[in-house]
Amino acid sequence: MLNNIITSKTRLQLLVKFFISAANSGYLRGLAIEMNENTNAIRKELNNLSEAGYILREDIKSKIMYRANNQHPLFSLLQQIVKKHLGIDQIVAQIVERMGDVTQIVLIGDYAKGIDSGCIEIIVIGNNLNQEYIKQLLPKIEKEINKKIKCQLLEEYQGKGIIVFDAK
Repeated sequence: MLNNIITSKTRLQLLVKFFISAANSGYLRGLAIEMNENTNAIRKELNNLSEAGYILREDIKSKIMYRANNQHPLFSLLQQIVKKHLGIDQIVAQIVERMGDVTQIVLIGDYAKGIDSGCIEIIVIGNNLNQEYIKQLLPKIEKEINKKIKCQLLEEYQGKGIIVFDAK
């Protein structure tokens, strides 16, 4: 969806990296390795995004670190667009609809780190969750969003991740 509007694959990877979670950050070489791109392509897009104010540059111990500018007026909108592009909004809507007593949905793994690997890992937290429904639902969503989904059903979770749904 978004790759039809943003034709630069590198720019799209950077937007996913920085806007899936405001906590994500990176430096030039690390991003180039992570995204399997050359440093010149990454540098060009980092410069474009920082000049536009979407990401911030910080000098930290002789490295320039980049992160999302959460004060930018379009920050929350860009986060929503990235989540919609990845299909996370569809996953959440369909799971919450008929899953049972869902209290939270947490994004973990590569996408929580901002890496567009093609496999979305989520943890659905709640009581009396409908396991049969999720088994039948996931293949349909995978086909719609063209990504693999790994899902764990738990009654509670204390680990790290990005909370994409919270019933509280």
